[in-house]
Amino acid sequence: MKKIVLTGLLLSTLLSACNQTPPKTGEAATVTSLADVKEISQLFDVYWEEQAKLFPLEATTQGDNRYNDQLPNDGTEAFRQNLAATYQKYLDALQKFDRETLSANDKVSYDIFKYDLENKLEGLKLNTWMMPFQQFWGLPITMGQYGSGEGVQPFKTAKDYDNWLGRVRGFSVWADTAISNFRVGMQTGVVLPRALVKKMIPQMRDLVVMDPTKSLFYGPINKLPADMPAADKDRLTAAYRKAIMEELVPTYQKLGDFLEKEYLPKSRASTGISGIPGGAELYKYYVKTWTTTDKTPEEIYQTGQREVARIRQEMEKVKTQVGFKGDLPAFFAALKTDPKLMPYKTPEDVLGAFRAIQAKIDPNLKKMFGRTPKTPFEIRQTEAFRAASASAEYNQGSPDGSRPGIFYIPIVDATKFNTTSGMESLFLHEAIPGHHYQISLQQENEALPKFRRFAWYGAMGEGWALYTESLGKELGLYTDPYQYMGALGDEMHRAIRLVVDVGMHTKNMTREQAIQYMMANEAISEDGATAEIERYMAIPGQALSYKTGALKIQELRRKYEEQLGAHSSTKLREKYAGQNRAHFSLSDFHDELLKDGVMPLAVLERKMDTWAASQK
Repeated sequence: MKKIVLTGLLLSTLLSACNQTPPKTGEAATVTSLADVKEISQLFDVYWEEQAKLFPLEATTQGDNRYNDQLPNDGTEAFRQNLAATYQKYLDALQKFDRETLSANDKVSYDIFKYDLENKLEGLKLNTWMMPFQQFWGLPITMGQYGSGEGVQPFKTAKDYDNWLGRVRGFSVWADTAISNFRVGMQTGVVLPRALVKKMIPQMRDLVVMDPTKSLFYGPINKLPADMPAADKDRLTAAYRKAIMEELVPTYQKLGDFLEKEYLPKSRASTGISGIPGGAELYKYYVKTWTTTDKTPEEIYQTGQREVARIRQEMEKVKTQVGFKGDLPAFFAALKTDPKLMPYKTPEDVLGAFRAIQAKIDPNLKKMFGRTPKTPFEIRQTEAFRAASASAEYNQGSPDGSRPGIFYIPIVDATKFNTTSGMESLFLHEAIPGHHYQISLQQENEALPKFRRFAWYGAMGEGWALYTESLGKELGLYTDPYQYMGALGDEMHRAIRLVVDVGMHTKNMTREQAIQYMMANEAISEDGATAEIERYMAIPGQALSYKTGALKIQELRRKYEEQLGAHSSTKLREKYAGQNRAHFSLSDFHDELLKDGVMPLAVLERKMDTWAASQK
């Protein structure tokens, strides 16, 4: 999955987080006030500037370093009220423009902007601020990623180092507000499941140290630039030691103590979001937001069951192909324990295997994509402090290429890293041509207003990444039946999500039942299934976006192949040259799909229908 940085703020307001990049040298000045707005592009620019100030962490993620010392206390009622007023202000300003008089691209921008603001306003009415973080997302985890010196927060100059200290000073205030919000939730019954709280406590404890040099947050001091003046080095070393021992450690200690002593006893035994007041309506909102559709939870549940049955049939074929004699559950068990499927000895062996996949697909990528990103790309191991509860993920690069896109792999024990975990399909999804192509091409497209260049819609973004897994055979992968089984396992994984996510949050399916359902339908360890199921408990509805989006993209590809004729080969192009005859080009389809960035699925289909009509 694409890594989405979230703080304690209500999740729903950040689902399509917008962030700011610094203006280029020589770029024309834009208006700075809504009162001066005359063109719709100016409206988007003014909104963008305001969002960067409201969400400075997200601005840093996109390479805008103007607010790198800021950490707003986004858990307060005043902050939420300000957000609501801001979103309504821009929605009112948008409605002054006549959509029908806009250019085609501005119409798309109008539709996305309107959808985004209305969705955020709806989300601000919900009570999720009473659960300010959990084991998967939230500022206590994000602080570790930013402050380690290995993430998106820059540590190149003395000012960079001082900027981070500014954020540290805001963290203890934020944590006090988070505890206060948790306590309101305890009084009203809006609390996290007990199983999740038990995972959060050691996350806080792991960042409590007696020696500052052993802290994750000492990482930047271990990498002080060689050309930094000695006086700055001495000053910053002392300041970081003090910040760790007097601000960060006490804050994590306080959070850990609160979770263990106060919150855990009040946490809920129920699994799904329906277990809190207003949970049913909250889940409908999450489903709508994450899928960008009006599909009901029940529709999605039924789709999931059909997909699980279909993929199981494919798995049976692979089982027969490799000559396994037992049933499918026995085959899963064998895949998890067969020593020959766990050939690695070190983390570097695992990372090398992923690099080999990249090299293998490279020649065929050129046939499928006319546009490829300029942003550099790297494969890295997930940091140890969060590896045990992390999934493989993609962290986007910066638009100017100064920070690469990074594919992170959690490797707790390399000797147990199983090749049938879907390594080939995982790379296609998280790295190339999945998240790295989609996100980088979107960020690099300066023709888009910035709120689109850096937007995120899981249904299209994760849907695209899952769709790319289906390109494996066309890219020269899945020739090994065990790797193909891994790809089927990944596809099954997303189908299972439709069943267990809806099941837990609307049908009283328990955490334990969901874990067993997952293990019965794919080759996954109990620890792996537990981490996944607890993720869906923590962020309801997010897991529905993958399959929903992929099915829509596959549907669009089939529709245009039928409409245009699937004449994508060079010979067929030559045959029909000069005949004014339409043909479907997979490369053109992919380029059109990606060039305008992510958007709600209904907006995407309108845009792609317009493209297909132009091909005729």
